[in-house]
Amino acid sequence: MEKQAVTIYTVAREARVSMATVSRVVNGNPNVKPETRQKVLDVIKKLNYRPNAVARGLASKKTTTVGVIIPSVTNPYFAELALGIDDIATMYKYNIILTNSDFNDDKILKVARGLLAKQVDGIIFMGHDMSAELQQEFAASNTPVVVAGSIVNDDKLATVRIDYQNAAKEATNYLLDHNDDRVAFVVSSLDYSINSKYRLAGYKEALAEHGIPFESKYVIETNGDYNRAYQQADHLIEQGIKAAYVSDDDLAAGLLNGLTDNGVKVPDDFEIVTSNDTTYAKITRPTLTSITQPLYDIGAISMRLLTKMMDGEVSDTDDVILDHGIIERQSTRRG
Repeated sequence: MEKQAVTIYTVAREARVSMATVSRVVNGNPNVKPETRQKVLDVIKKLNYRPNAVARGLASKKTTTVGVIIPSVTNPYFAELALGIDDIATMYKYNIILTNSDFNDDKILKVARGLLAKQVDGIIFMGHDMSAELQQEFAASNTPVVVAGSIVNDDKLATVRIDYQNAAKEATNYLLDHNDDRVAFVVSSLDYSINSKYRLAGYKEALAEHGIPFESKYVIETNGDYNRAYQQADHLIEQGIKAAYVSDDDLAAGLLNGLTDNGVKVPDDFEIVTSNDTTYAKITRPTLTSITQPLYDIGAISMRLLTKMMDGEVSDTDDVILDHGIIERQSTRRG
């Protein structure tokens, strides 16, 4: 006897709630009591229910659709990753649903629930740490998830990236080797694991190798805001800092412009190394020395890994670490 398909009615009956309540849960509607939402999610997981939000004519019940969660479609870092993802998706005949999350936890959760409700075959997540609710959503679904170009606070997820800790260490060492004994770490936010656990650790390692004690006052948070980075130029000058390793290229551009407008000559009086080698690093004057990342390849490999996971070819979630380097430009002194 053929096994009956699990429907919204099956879930509602098992959870002892209305079908409307089940619908609200799977569509991310906030008007559901937390305990009720959890009860419905538990039943969905138990029954392996996937809501039929897309008409599927294929016997395989695949939608051949992949969801991509991107923090900012205008950020060149994520745009370059998305290009690699799209090219491989096209090669393997997958359609992409691109969603913009604005680095907002509530919006990220909403778009993730929306993608799962649309029965995407897999999800590529770009961004930083995940809320507990989002981790729970991904864990409760059977949908493969790959993190591209970052590292998050969920080690169960497959990740394609560079070695951020070692890259930060090399960038800081590069500045220290130029006899800059006061090197600041200008960062978007230490709330993100990529910064607090990896880049900061690399920065500290470099200081230790040069016998320089770590001082927290030299770690400058900007909340990812260009204007905040611009305004920090005054602060760095006052502290006698002569160089900065910066976590994001737009922040490095803000710091550079702030220094220039304060009459500080880069690189003669202040050196900058940034992290992502995006367009920002090339269009500033002086141009920015940067850690290099194969962004297109990170996106492409993320999508290829996801296709293998969706086809059941791989199930492990080991990180895929790609090579990085440093490209010298005009924001640092030679030798």
